[in-house]
Amino acid sequence: MSAIVRFSPDLGRWLTHNLDSGQPPQALLATMQKQGMNERAAQAIVAAYVDARQRGGAMPTDSIELPDEAFARPPARLAPGTRIVASDREIAVHSRTDDPVFASLGNVLDAKECQAVIDMARPRLKPSTLVDPMSGRDIVSDKRTSWGMFFRLEENELIARLDRRLSVLMNLPLENGEGLQVLHYPTGAGSEPHHDYLAPTNAANRESIARSGQRVSTLVTYLNDAPEGGQTVFPQLGLAVSPLCGNACYFEYGDDSGRVDPRSLHASAPVTRGEKWVMTKWMRNRRFVSA
Repeated sequence: MSAIVRFSPDLGRWLTHNLDSGQPPQALLATMQKQGMNERAAQAIVAAYVDARQRGGAMPTDSIELPDEAFARPPARLAPGTRIVASDREIAVHSRTDDPVFASLGNVLDAKECQAVIDMARPRLKPSTLVDPMSGRDIVSDKRTSWGMFFRLEENELIARLDRRLSVLMNLPLENGEGLQVLHYPTGAGSEPHHDYLAPTNAANRESIARSGQRVSTLVTYLNDAPEGGQTVFPQLGLAVSPLCGNACYFEYGDDSGRVDPRSLHASAPVTRGEKWVMTKWMRNRRFVSA
């Protein structure tokens, strides 16, 4: 069984022009949805044009053919229930949504683990960078005013234990995970809204997707109590998660076919008093291979 998604040739020309001009796919998708297009149809059309560009094939003209299951929401990877046993720890599910998949979690790390991660990360911090969407290069930007570092996968006994725990929680193989990232936000620091999935608008991102697949889910774990500010904000969902030591927010935005959900847009609100430490785990849809 398959479904035909039809659209105007003018839309096709608009997509081609903007993709050729370097516009990120998620921005085009957002514009299409603002004009009233069905979300899943818009995702399918944009994905078809991005795929055609990557493969060097002919662009669709006025329709695309997709299997019926392409319109079905894939099941959540996160296990059901109010408590999830993840390797060596029982994790509490304080709240969750199904579409998109989002959960607020407790007891992901204990206080001693949080402090140990901070102590290991502190001497290795550098100014945080963003990936420039056009060049694919890491750049220091005023859009993210934190400091950060990465641990290697299973770098030491503690990091290995956390990598295993988070792999079970996120329900993907350990090898699919990128190394844990730690970010430090001093007073006044935050980040602007962004997506964690990789936009295929530059060679570096396309090569990363080819090596390791797309990012599909994120777990942001808070390593301290931020006294004021510092919430993880999801503007399209109307959610703001408070940074409390050992708690986390989890969200999914990618499926096995490489489709992504722009509703995962998120930001870190500025820290208005004290500081914030977070640890992030990104999962790919297949084994992660670093450059």
